[in-house]
Amino acid sequence: MLNYYYSDKISDFLQKSAATIIGEISVNGRLGHINTELYAWEFQIKLLKQILENHDGHLFFEFSIPRMGKRVDCLLIIKNIVFVLEFKVGEKEFINQNIEQVWDYALDLKNFHKPSHTLLLVPILVATHAKSSPFEIITSSHNDNLINPLKTNAENLGNTITHVLNFFQDANTIDSINYVTGSYSPTPTIIEAAISLYNNHNVEEITRSDADAINLKTTTKYISETIEYAKSNSKKIICFVTGVPGAGKTLVGLKVATEHLDKEKGNTCVFLSGNKPLVDILQEALARDKVVQENLKGNKLTKKQARESVKAFIQIIHHYRDEYLRDPKAPYDHVAVFDEAQRAWTKEQTVKFMQQKKGIPNFQHSEPEFLISCLNRHQDWAVVVCLVGGGQEINTGEAGISEWLSAVKNNFPSWETRISPNLFDSEYDAQTTIKELEAKSLVVFNPDLHLAVSMRSFRAEYLSKLVKEILDIDENAKNRRLQLQDKYPIVITRDIEKAKKWLKEKARGSERYGIVVSSQAYRLKPLAIDVKTEINHINWFLDGKDDIRSSYFLEDVATEFQVQGLELDWACVTWDGDLRFTKDGWKTFSFVGNKWQNIHKDVRKKYLINAYRVLLTRARQGMVIVVPEGNIEDHTRQPEFYNSTFNYLKDIGFDVL
Repeated sequence: MLNYYYSDKISDFLQKSAATIIGEISVNGRLGHINTELYAWEFQIKLLKQILENHDGHLFFEFSIPRMGKRVDCLLIIKNIVFVLEFKVGEKEFINQNIEQVWDYALDLKNFHKPSHTLLLVPILVATHAKSSPFEIITSSHNDNLINPLKTNAENLGNTITHVLNFFQDANTIDSINYVTGSYSPTPTIIEAAISLYNNHNVEEITRSDADAINLKTTTKYISETIEYAKSNSKKIICFVTGVPGAGKTLVGLKVATEHLDKEKGNTCVFLSGNKPLVDILQEALARDKVVQENLKGNKLTKKQARESVKAFIQIIHHYRDEYLRDPKAPYDHVAVFDEAQRAWTKEQTVKFMQQKKGIPNFQHSEPEFLISCLNRHQDWAVVVCLVGGGQEINTGEAGISEWLSAVKNNFPSWETRISPNLFDSEYDAQTTIKELEAKSLVVFNPDLHLAVSMRSFRAEYLSKLVKEILDIDENAKNRRLQLQDKYPIVITRDIEKAKKWLKEKARGSERYGIVVSSQAYRLKPLAIDVKTEINHINWFLDGKDDIRSSYFLEDVATEFQVQGLELDWACVTWDGDLRFTKDGWKTFSFVGNKWQNIHKDVRKKYLINAYRVLLTRARQGMVIVVPEGNIEDHTRQPEFYNSTFNYLKDIGFDVL
C-alpha cells in the first residue's frame, strides 16, 4: 500500500488554510524541513486552491514511489484521470531531467501499482516561471493509457488540466480510496535493490509481494535458518541456490549478506562475485548514492571514502582469494555468499593463473576448493552460499557447478550440502557429481533453494523459458511466444537503424536501453559495431543520456561479459555469424585471421550458446533482435551465414520490423 503526507477531497482542501495543510505535511513527514521546501509547498497550495475551485476530486501531497525512494509532489484525481504533478518552483526552463523525473513517477505507477494498470495517467511538469509551451497531448505507442509528459508554467496549469479533462471526457469516476489502497508490487533492478539494502531499508518495500514472487522471501528465510542452525550446532554447510535468469539470485545473496552483518554476534557475511563488471557497477552505484545521501545531511564525503566503505560489503572474489592466500588465518566472516558460482575457475585454470600471474608454483587447487578451504579454517561453524545460474558459463576455465560438488566430495566430506533439486536439470550438468557426493557426504534436497520466477522482467515470467526453447530448438517456442506477445514485445529485423529507432520509441522516461552483442561477433564492423573496443561498463550502465559513453548513445556495445548479472529495460541483441541455425542444429564459429573457423570443442560450443542465452535475457521490458542481411561480396559476411537464423526466428512467430 502506498502512502502520502497529506490527503483530502478537493472541496475540503479548499476550505483549509495553507498553514494547516503545511503543518499536516510536516508532521506526517516526521522530518525537519528546510525553508525552500516550506516555500515550495506554500506556492503549490496557493496555486492549486486557485485552479481547483470548479473541480471535484481528491488530492495527495508527497505521494510515495517506494521503488525509486522518492515522492510525487502532488497526485490529483479528477473524474477518470490521475494527474501526476511535479512542481519546479522558480524554474524558468523545462529541463530534460525534470521531464524524465515526472515521467518515471507515472511509469512506476503504471507498471507496478495495480489500480494504475488500466487507468489514464497524465504526468505534468510545472516549471512555474517558464515561458508558455505548446499544448499537445501525445498518446504512447504502448497503448497503456499513459500520456507523454505535458509541460506548463504556473499560469497555464489550470487551463492544462481543463484541456485534458475535455479531451478525455468520460462518465466514469475513479474511487480515490480504492486507488491509493491498491496493491503495489514493484520489481527493482539489482542496482536499486542493492542501494536500498545497503541503506538499511527493507527490500520487501521495493519488491513484488504477489504469489509468484513469494519464494524470493522463502529462499532467503531458508538460508537464514540454515545459518542460525550452523552457528547453534557448530556445523559447516554449503548451500546451492538455483534459479531461472533474472529470478533474483543476486538479490537473495545481497539480502542474506545485509541481514548477517551483525559484527557483535560474530556472524558477519561477505558478498563475493567473480563478475567484475557487476561488482564495479554495484560499488560505484552504492558509492555515488552514499555521497549524495551524506551531502544531503550536510556531511562532506569524497567518492574515494565512500568506495572504501562499500568494498567491505561487496568484493571481487579474486581479491578475497588473494587475501587469504597471503594470510593463513580464518576469514573474518563466517558466512560467504558467492554470486554466479558456476563461473568459478577449474583447477587447471586456477593453477595456470597462480603460476603465470602470481608466481606461486605449488598452488594445486581449483577455485571452489580453495574458497571452501578458507571458510573451513573456522574451528566452530561456517556457511557457504553458492548462487548458481544454469547454462551461464561463458568463459574459458569456468568450472560450472560440478567443481564445487567435487571439492566437497574429495576434500570436505564432513560439510553438509543443502541443494536445490533443480540442480539435476541438464543445464547445470551436475547429475553424476551429485550422485557421487551423496555416496560420501550428507546431501539435503530442498525446493526452497530454487527461484522459479523471473523477477527481472515484470512483464515476462516466461522469457527465460522461451530463450531456453529457442536455443534448444524446441518446437514449443512457438507456443511460448504466444504467451508473451501481449506482455513482452520481441521483434526481429535485418536493419540496425530500424532497431535503434524502435528502442528509442519504446523507452520512456529514464528507461535504459542499449546494444548487446556476443564477444565473438567480429564481423559487425560494417554496422559500426566493434566488439574489440573495450568499454567502460560503469559509464555504460550508470551514466545518462548526455554522456556519449552511456548505453543510451547506441555507439558502444556491451558483450555477455559486461552484462551478465545486470539488466536493461530495452535491449537490441545484434546477432553475428558466430552462431548459425542449421537443419542439423546450431553451428558455432570463431573468427580467426580473415575467416570464420568451425568450433569443434564441445565446451567452447557451450560457452558461445550460453553467451547468447545471457544476451537474450537482459531486457526487463522487451527487445529487438537484429540479424544482418550480410553481403554477397564479403566472404566473411555471406547472406547464408545469417538467413537461416533469421528465418528460424521468423518461423517462431516474431514480428518483423
